[in-house]
Amino acid sequence: MTLAQAVDGLPFDTTTLQRVESGYRSFRQAGFLRELLERYGITDEEEVERLLSLQREGSSREWWTGQESSLRSGMGRFLGAEAVAREIRGFHPVIVPGLLQTEAYARALHAMHNPVDAYPPGHIEYSVSTRLKRQEIFMRDVDPARLWIILYEPALRYRPAEPEAMRQQYEHIAAQAARGNVTIQVMPGGAQGYVAFQDIHIMNLHHGLPTTVVVDTAWFTVAVTDKPKEVERLSRMFDAMAANALPPGETPKIMAQLVGEIAP
Repeated sequence: MTLAQAVDGLPFDTTTLQRVESGYRSFRQAGFLRELLERYGITDEEEVERLLSLQREGSSREWWTGQESSLRSGMGRFLGAEAVAREIRGFHPVIVPGLLQTEAYARALHAMHNPVDAYPPGHIEYSVSTRLKRQEIFMRDVDPARLWIILYEPALRYRPAEPEAMRQQYEHIAAQAARGNVTIQVMPGGAQGYVAFQDIHIMNLHHGLPTTVVVDTAWFTVAVTDKPKEVERLSRMFDAMAANALPPGETPKIMAQLVGEIAP
Protein backbone atom coordinates (compact mmCIF):
# COMPACT_ATOMS: atom_id res chain seq x y z
CA MET A 1 0.00 0.00 0.00
CA THR A 2 1.42 3.40 -0.95
CA LEU A 3 1.29 6.47 1.28
CA ALA A 4 -1.28 8.02 -1.06
CA GLN A 5 -3.49 4.94 -0.79
CA ALA A 6 -3.10 4.86 2.98
CA VAL A 7 -4.31 8.45 3.47
CA ASP A 8 -7.04 8.44 0.84
CA GLY A 9 -10.19 9.74 2.55
CA LEU A 10 -8.47 10.24 5.91
CA PRO A 11 -8.09 13.64 7.65
CA PHE A 12 -4.32 13.98 7.05
CA ASP A 13 -1.98 13.99 4.07
CA THR A 14 0.95 11.86 2.92
CA THR A 15 3.53 14.23 4.43
CA THR A 16 1.91 13.92 7.85
CA LEU A 17 1.81 10.14 7.60
CA GLN A 18 5.44 9.97 6.52
CA ARG A 19 6.48 12.08 9.50
CA VAL A 20 4.40 10.04 11.93
CA GLU A 21 5.74 6.72 10.66
CA SER A 22 9.32 7.99 10.87
CA GLY A 23 8.86 9.28 14.44
CA TYR A 24 9.23 12.94 13.49
CA ARG A 25 5.81 13.81 14.90
CA SER A 26 2.72 12.23 16.45
CA PHE A 27 -0.94 12.41 15.50
CA ARG A 28 -2.69 15.23 17.29
CA GLN A 29 -5.75 13.03 17.84
CA ALA A 30 -5.89 9.37 18.82
CA GLY A 31 -8.79 9.02 16.42
CA PHE A 32 -6.44 9.58 13.49
CA LEU A 33 -4.36 6.60 14.55
CA ARG A 34 -7.48 4.48 14.96
CA GLU A 35 -8.58 5.32 11.42
CA LEU A 36 -5.16 4.53 10.04
CA LEU A 37 -5.00 1.19 11.85
CA GLU A 38 -8.39 0.31 10.40
CA ARG A 39 -7.09 1.20 6.94
CA TYR A 40 -4.20 -1.18 7.57
CA GLY A 41 -6.63 -3.90 8.58
CA ILE A 42 -5.90 -3.81 12.30
CA THR A 43 -9.29 -3.97 13.99
CA ASP A 44 -8.69 -6.11 17.07
CA GLU A 45 -9.57 -3.74 19.90
CA GLU A 46 -6.91 -5.13 22.25
CA GLU A 47 -4.21 -4.62 19.63
CA VAL A 48 -5.51 -1.14 18.80
CA GLU A 49 -5.38 -0.13 22.46
CA ARG A 50 -1.86 -1.52 22.77
CA LEU A 51 -0.68 0.59 19.82
CA LEU A 52 -2.44 3.68 21.14
CA SER A 53 -0.71 3.16 24.46
CA LEU A 54 2.67 2.85 22.74
CA GLN A 55 2.00 6.10 20.91
CA ARG A 56 1.20 7.90 24.16
CA GLU A 57 4.29 6.50 25.88
CA GLY A 58 6.48 7.39 22.93
CA SER A 59 5.33 10.99 22.99
CA SER A 60 5.99 11.24 26.71
CA ARG A 61 9.58 10.06 26.27
CA GLU A 62 10.59 13.15 24.31
CA TRP A 63 13.01 14.75 26.73
CA TRP A 64 11.41 18.18 26.49
CA THR A 65 7.87 16.84 27.12
CA GLY A 66 6.24 18.60 30.06
CA GLN A 67 8.49 21.63 29.74
CA GLU A 68 6.60 23.39 26.96
CA SER A 69 5.79 26.35 29.19
CA SER A 70 9.53 27.04 29.52
CA LEU A 71 10.11 26.94 25.77
CA ARG A 72 9.77 29.75 23.28
CA SER A 73 6.88 29.38 20.88
CA GLY A 74 7.78 26.87 18.17
CA MET A 75 10.73 25.43 20.10
CA GLY A 76 9.08 22.04 20.54
CA ARG A 77 8.80 21.53 16.81
CA PHE A 78 12.40 22.67 16.36
CA LEU A 79 13.65 20.19 18.96
CA GLY A 80 11.61 17.44 17.32
CA ALA A 81 13.22 18.11 13.96
CA GLU A 82 16.71 18.42 15.36
CA ALA A 83 16.34 15.15 17.27
CA VAL A 84 15.98 13.21 13.98
CA ALA A 85 18.67 15.10 12.05
CA ARG A 86 21.45 13.16 10.36
CA GLU A 87 23.39 16.34 9.57
CA ILE A 88 23.23 19.88 10.96
CA ARG A 89 24.86 22.93 9.42
CA GLY A 90 25.03 26.12 11.42
CA PHE A 91 26.35 29.67 11.66
CA HIS A 92 25.84 32.66 13.95
CA PRO A 93 27.16 36.16 13.13
CA VAL A 94 27.56 37.35 16.74
CA ILE A 95 28.19 34.42 19.13
CA VAL A 96 29.39 30.84 19.19
CA PRO A 97 26.45 28.70 17.98
CA GLY A 98 24.56 26.89 20.73
CA LEU A 99 25.66 23.39 19.68
CA LEU A 100 29.28 24.35 20.45
CA GLN A 101 28.74 26.39 23.61
CA THR A 102 30.12 25.32 26.96
CA GLU A 103 27.90 25.56 30.02
CA ALA A 104 29.86 28.53 31.39
CA TYR A 105 29.66 30.42 28.09
CA ALA A 106 25.90 29.76 27.78
CA ARG A 107 25.29 30.91 31.36
CA ALA A 108 27.29 34.08 30.80
CA LEU A 109 25.22 34.92 27.72
CA HIS A 110 21.96 34.43 29.60
CA ALA A 111 23.18 36.46 32.59
CA MET A 112 24.14 39.30 30.27
CA HIS A 113 20.76 39.32 28.54
CA ASN A 114 18.61 38.81 31.63
CA PRO A 115 18.40 42.51 32.67
CA VAL A 116 17.06 43.36 29.21
CA ASP A 117 14.93 40.30 28.41
CA ALA A 118 13.63 39.86 31.99
CA TYR A 119 13.56 36.07 31.95
CA PRO A 120 10.95 34.36 34.16
CA PRO A 121 12.18 32.40 37.20
CA GLY A 122 13.95 29.18 36.22
CA HIS A 123 14.34 30.15 32.58
CA ILE A 124 18.12 30.44 32.56
CA GLU A 125 18.63 27.05 34.18
CA TYR A 126 16.23 25.33 31.83
CA SER A 127 17.52 27.10 28.73
CA VAL A 128 21.14 26.22 29.48
CA SER A 129 20.33 22.58 30.24
CA THR A 130 18.29 22.37 27.02
CA ARG A 131 21.21 23.75 25.02
CA LEU A 132 23.59 21.19 26.50
CA LYS A 133 21.11 18.35 25.98
CA ARG A 134 20.82 19.24 22.28
CA GLN A 135 24.56 18.68 21.88
CA GLU A 136 24.18 14.97 22.56
CA ILE A 137 22.99 14.45 18.98
CA PHE A 138 26.53 14.67 17.63
CA MET A 139 28.38 13.47 20.75
CA ARG A 140 26.62 10.15 21.22
CA ASP A 141 28.57 6.93 20.61
CA VAL A 142 25.99 5.27 18.34
CA ASP A 143 25.14 6.86 14.98
CA PRO A 144 26.02 10.46 15.87
CA ALA A 145 24.74 13.20 13.58
CA ARG A 146 27.21 15.06 11.41
CA LEU A 147 27.84 18.65 12.42
CA TRP A 148 29.23 21.40 10.20
CA ILE A 149 29.66 24.78 11.83
CA ILE A 150 31.09 28.02 10.42
CA LEU A 151 32.47 30.35 13.09
CA TYR A 152 32.85 34.05 12.32
CA GLU A 153 36.07 35.43 13.82
CA PRO A 154 34.42 38.59 15.26
CA ALA A 155 31.91 36.30 17.01
CA LEU A 156 34.79 34.29 18.48
CA ARG A 157 36.42 37.50 19.72
CA TYR A 158 33.21 38.65 21.39
CA ARG A 159 33.85 37.54 24.96
CA PRO A 160 30.73 37.60 27.14
CA ALA A 161 32.28 35.32 29.77
CA GLU A 162 35.21 35.60 32.18
CA PRO A 163 38.70 34.89 30.78
CA GLU A 164 38.88 31.34 32.15
CA ALA A 165 35.45 30.51 30.73
CA MET A 166 36.48 31.88 27.34
CA ARG A 167 39.68 29.83 27.45
CA GLN A 168 37.58 26.73 28.11
CA GLN A 169 35.23 27.68 25.28
CA TYR A 170 38.05 27.92 22.74
CA GLU A 171 39.54 24.63 23.94
CA HIS A 172 36.12 23.01 23.72
CA ILE A 173 35.76 24.07 20.09
CA ALA A 174 39.17 22.63 19.28
CA ALA A 175 38.23 19.35 20.96
CA GLN A 176 34.97 19.07 19.05
CA ALA A 177 36.78 19.82 15.78
CA ALA A 178 38.78 16.63 16.32
CA ARG A 179 35.65 14.46 16.11
CA GLY A 180 35.32 12.52 12.90
CA ASN A 181 31.71 13.60 12.42
CA VAL A 182 32.34 17.30 13.06
CA THR A 183 33.57 19.98 10.64
CA ILE A 184 34.34 23.44 12.00
CA GLN A 185 35.57 26.28 9.80
CA VAL A 186 36.53 29.80 10.79
CA MET A 187 35.78 32.76 8.56
CA PRO A 188 38.33 35.55 9.19
CA GLY A 189 36.87 38.91 10.12
CA GLY A 190 39.04 40.73 7.63
CA ALA A 191 38.16 38.52 4.69
CA GLN A 192 36.13 40.01 1.87
CA GLY A 193 33.12 38.01 0.86
CA TYR A 194 29.59 37.16 1.84
CA VAL A 195 28.61 37.14 5.54
CA ALA A 196 25.06 36.35 6.62
CA PHE A 197 23.39 38.87 8.92
CA GLN A 198 21.30 36.15 10.57
CA ASP A 199 21.98 32.83 12.23
CA ILE A 200 21.60 29.71 10.08
CA HIS A 201 20.45 26.27 11.19
CA ILE A 202 19.93 23.66 8.46
CA MET A 203 18.85 20.13 9.39
CA ASN A 204 19.06 17.20 6.99
CA LEU A 205 16.70 14.65 8.49
CA HIS A 206 16.59 10.87 8.62
CA HIS A 207 13.98 8.59 7.03
CA GLY A 208 13.67 10.54 3.79
CA LEU A 209 12.12 13.55 5.53
CA PRO A 210 12.65 16.91 3.84
CA THR A 211 15.52 19.17 4.85
CA THR A 212 14.28 21.63 7.46
CA VAL A 213 15.58 25.08 8.37
CA VAL A 214 15.04 27.66 11.08
CA VAL A 215 13.80 30.99 9.71
CA ASP A 216 13.81 34.47 11.22
CA THR A 217 10.66 35.72 12.93
CA ALA A 218 9.67 39.13 14.21
CA TRP A 219 8.32 38.07 17.60
CA PHE A 220 11.11 36.15 19.35
CA THR A 221 9.68 32.79 18.35
CA VAL A 222 11.26 29.76 16.70
CA ALA A 223 9.93 28.92 13.25
CA VAL A 224 11.00 25.88 11.25
CA THR A 225 10.04 25.12 7.68
CA ASP A 226 10.82 22.64 4.92
CA LYS A 227 9.64 24.94 2.12
CA PRO A 228 12.12 24.44 -0.76
CA LYS A 229 12.48 28.18 -1.32
CA GLU A 230 13.65 28.80 2.25
CA VAL A 231 15.83 25.69 2.36
CA GLU A 232 17.55 26.69 -0.88
CA ARG A 233 18.03 30.30 0.26
CA LEU A 234 19.68 29.36 3.56
CA SER A 235 21.73 26.64 1.89
CA ARG A 236 23.11 29.18 -0.59
CA MET A 237 23.99 31.48 2.31
CA PHE A 238 25.83 28.71 4.14
CA ASP A 239 27.65 27.46 1.04
CA ALA A 240 28.83 30.99 0.17
CA MET A 241 30.38 31.40 3.62
CA ALA A 242 31.89 27.91 3.62
CA ALA A 243 33.67 28.80 0.38
CA ASN A 244 35.19 31.90 2.03
CA ALA A 245 36.09 30.23 5.33
CA LEU A 246 39.45 28.71 6.19
CA PRO A 247 39.96 24.93 5.85
CA PRO A 248 38.86 22.88 8.89
CA GLY A 249 42.47 21.96 9.60
CA GLU A 250 43.16 25.58 10.57
CA THR A 251 40.54 25.64 13.34
CA PRO A 252 42.65 24.12 16.15
CA LYS A 253 45.47 26.59 15.39
CA ILE A 254 43.07 29.53 15.54
CA MET A 255 41.63 28.33 18.86
CA ALA A 256 45.13 28.01 20.28
CA GLN A 257 45.87 31.54 19.12
CA LEU A 258 42.73 32.87 20.80
CA VAL A 259 43.63 31.04 24.02
CA GLY A 260 47.09 32.62 23.88
CA GLU A 261 45.58 36.09 23.59
CA ILE A 262 43.80 35.76 26.94
CA ALA A 263 45.84 37.27 29.73
CA PRO A 264 46.94 34.66 32.31
